[in-house]
Amino acid sequence: MVRPPAVAGRFYPGNASNLTEALESMTRPSMTRPRALALGVVAPHAGYVYSGAIAGDVFSSVELPKRFILLGPNHTGMGRPLSMTCAGGWDTPLGTASIDSDLASALLEADPELEDDTEAHASEHALEVEIPFLQFLVGPELRFAPIVVGVSALEPLIRLGEAVANVVARSDSPILIVASSDMNHYESDAVTRIKDRKAIERVLERDPAGLHETVFREDISMCGFAPTVAMLTAANALGAERAELVRYATSGDVFGERERVVGYAGITVA
Repeated sequence: MVRPPAVAGRFYPGNASNLTEALESMTRPSMTRPRALALGVVAPHAGYVYSGAIAGDVFSSVELPKRFILLGPNHTGMGRPLSMTCAGGWDTPLGTASIDSDLASALLEADPELEDDTEAHASEHALEVEIPFLQFLVGPELRFAPIVVGVSALEPLIRLGEAVANVVARSDSPILIVASSDMNHYESDAVTRIKDRKAIERVLERDPAGLHETVFREDISMCGFAPTVAMLTAANALGAERAELVRYATSGDVFGERERVVGYAGITVA
């Protein structure tokens, strides 16, 4: 089964030539930097006009393998709590990106709470907007396992992260773990930057439980905190030693409106 794009033409350009032009503009400046090895990244998932340059910076700053585990939040409320597409592919204007069925099967075996479910993915944008970056930078050999994370309790997120780490550790080829997340939503620019700094500090300390606690204590509307907790757990289990903030901005930096913004952070974990 091939999933049709849900947000092409809205979150990102809907035809191949315009999308390629946009991706070239968002990735080429970063590609002059030495690329680092990474176990995981945090990348934003808003419309490209808002956060595409940050996502481009993240993906351009690390060595990209051919295989990826994508972890994203559930904005729609549809589907199972931990939902993974296990076969087929996802269409974008750049073509069909293939699901890594072997990787998906290994993940299902490693975490019994994961379920093969397409409903959660059908209208969800958080992972879809990352795919064109990977198609553009990796090419047709791209393979991925997409997981929509619809749980917020710490324990199942830790279990998911541990399962991801077990699968990655057993793989005979490198796998990058991508947590798709925007930061604080719809407060003033000043408040958002304060809240986001508190969450980012916990990510930079590679502290998944601390991030979880901080998001709830400080009322930070970081939509992908749960995928980020799982990614950090996995990266730590795989031997992560450092995290780096690649770039941060708010939507106010794009259009100048500072009263009601969304924050975006790009972070690498290695």
